[in-house]
Formats: sequence, C-alpha cells, structure tokens
Amino acid sequence: MPNLIGVNIALPPYRVSQTEAASFAGRHFSSLVHDFDRLLPVFESAGIESRYFSAPLEWLATPHTLAEKNDIYIKSATSLSARAVSELLSSHRLQPSDIDYIIYVNTTGLATPSIDARLINQLGFRQNIRRTPIWGLGCAGGAAGLAHAYHHALGHPQERVLVVACELCGLTFMPDDVSRSNVVATALFGEGAAAVLVSGDDVDSGVLRILGTQSRFYPDSLNVMGWNVVSHGLQVVFAQRIPDIVAANAAQDFGDFLGAHNLGLNDITAFLFHPGGVKVVGAYREALGLRDEQLSIVLDILREYGNMSSVSVLFVLERFLSNSARQSGGYGLLSALGPGFCSESLLLKL
Repeated sequence: MPNLIGVNIALPPYRVSQTEAASFAGRHFSSLVHDFDRLLPVFESAGIESRYFSAPLEWLATPHTLAEKNDIYIKSATSLSARAVSELLSSHRLQPSDIDYIIYVNTTGLATPSIDARLINQLGFRQNIRRTPIWGLGCAGGAAGLAHAYHHALGHPQERVLVVACELCGLTFMPDDVSRSNVVATALFGEGAAAVLVSGDDVDSGVLRILGTQSRFYPDSLNVMGWNVVSHGLQVVFAQRIPDIVAANAAQDFGDFLGAHNLGLNDITAFLFHPGGVKVVGAYREALGLRDEQLSIVLDILREYGNMSSVSVLFVLERFLSNSARQSGGYGLLSALGPGFCSESLLLKL
C-alpha cells in the first residue's frame, strides 16, 4: 500500500483576529445592509480566533477586478507553495529531482500555466516530471488530491508523488455583495498552503499507510456549494443545508466505506475531517456518535486558521502527525466535503 511520508504547511503574512474581522465587517457592511447587527453573531459563533491572509483587510475592502485579484493569487500561491514544498523536501532530505509527479489543488485562483508549472521552474524539478492541476473541488480538493496520489502510487510503487494545495479565500471577498453567504464567508474563510509527500511501496516507508479511498456524489445538489463567476471575481455560494446532508448521509457513507475493508466506526481512532464550520463538525459528531475530544484537532484547526477550503484537512493531518502523544496502530479516517456536492475520503493505517 502507498505510504504517506509527511506534511508541511505555510501561511501568508497577514494575521487577523476574529475580533478584528468582526469590526471590519461591521464598518464595511453597516452602511450597505439594513440592520446588519443581526448578522454579527455569526463571527462569535464561528468557533474561530484567528485567520491569515495574503493581502491586508484594507486592500480586500476596496473593489478590485478579477484580474487584479488573480495577480495576487498567482504571486502569493507560488511563493507559499514553494515554501511548503521546499521545507517538506528538506525535512526528509530529498531533492526536487526525487519527485516523479506533482498534483496541484486549488479553487480560489486561475493560472495558465498553472502553479505547478511555476513550481517546477522555480524549484528545479526534473524536466520529465508528470503533473496534474486540479481545479474546482473546493473544500474536498485536499482529500481528493491525496486520493489521486494514492492511486498513482498504487500503480507506480517506485515513484514519489507531491500533493500541493494553496487556497487564498480572502481574495474572493466581494465588497459590494450583501448576501448572507458573503457575510458568512467573511466570518469563516482563511488562507494557507500545504504540501504532502506520498510514495509507493518500493521507495519509502511512511508514518501512515493509505489503505483505500472513497468518492461519494450527491445528485441534484449543484447549488449547495461553489462559486458564481462574475465580472469582478468569484462570488461564494453556501447552502444552509450542508450540516443536514452530513447528518443524513455520513453514517451510511462511512459505514459502507469501512465495511468494504471489514472495519467499522469503532475501529477508527483518528477522525481527520475538514473543519468546514462548527455546525458541520457538530453534524459529524452527532451522526457518528463521537465524543468532543475525538474531533479536538479538527476544531483546533478551525479556531486557529478558519476554513481554508482544500487546505484545511491537510492542516488537520499535519497537526495529527506532529502530536507527540499520537499513538501508532489502529486506523484513521480522513474526509472532506466539496462542490458537486460530494465527499472524498481516505482510510489510513496509523
């Protein structure tokens, strides 16, 4: 089975506390939205203390074209991703020439050539390296990227695969969008980058083994999550029924997945879910009968960084691996939800 070797994360320079974000939203929206004060509690109930951004709040509050926002994305995503990758390779005493395949994941910026091509040039990867950029899976993208790496390494046991995800969700902020979805996004979204190294059986032994993956698509749910692409950027789409989808489907979906491996929920000792929001995490807890402490890492990442879309579940994975009290043995379940509406899950041997 393919091995998960390590994870490294990187953050943009502007740290914003949730108190600062709420104050910013109050100043910005109070003149645009009648009785905006009734929406401010979403900042308190989001379970978030801080987030990181690639541009200061003052820049985000000023109207910009999609091209201007995208220029920031390309520069910042390249820089953040390069840092995450370089530190990951260095920590495992590897060179860029040791990597056979790069998968780049994002949904918050556009680039052609894609960011992976820029990384290949900047960091000096081999000229015959294979690459796949993945766009549009949103919050599910990090888990999906790992799943693609697993399937490649399964068929190419002598190769190493690098999964890189970078999301700059703050750049999607719409100063003139007074919808509830935009306000919720202002209270929830953060930014970050992560790099994960996966290898085939014949190359490295890892800290975790990936035993299998599952994709789950929910028909007739295109309007649950995504972007409206408009002239001045990416306008967020959030449906309030996301926790209801989790509550209705999580137990059956995970039960089927684990059952195919002759396992059940009681065999899982690490629940590594995408921290999409406190209500989504709460829906997982109730649907699966989990204790609060079983989701503590998930809530810690949400509190410290907000929702970073595809990157968040990789931050959860990194925090789990860096926990000195982590016990080996047992199984882990990594999962994330995203536009489509869909979920992507992986079974891990700890």
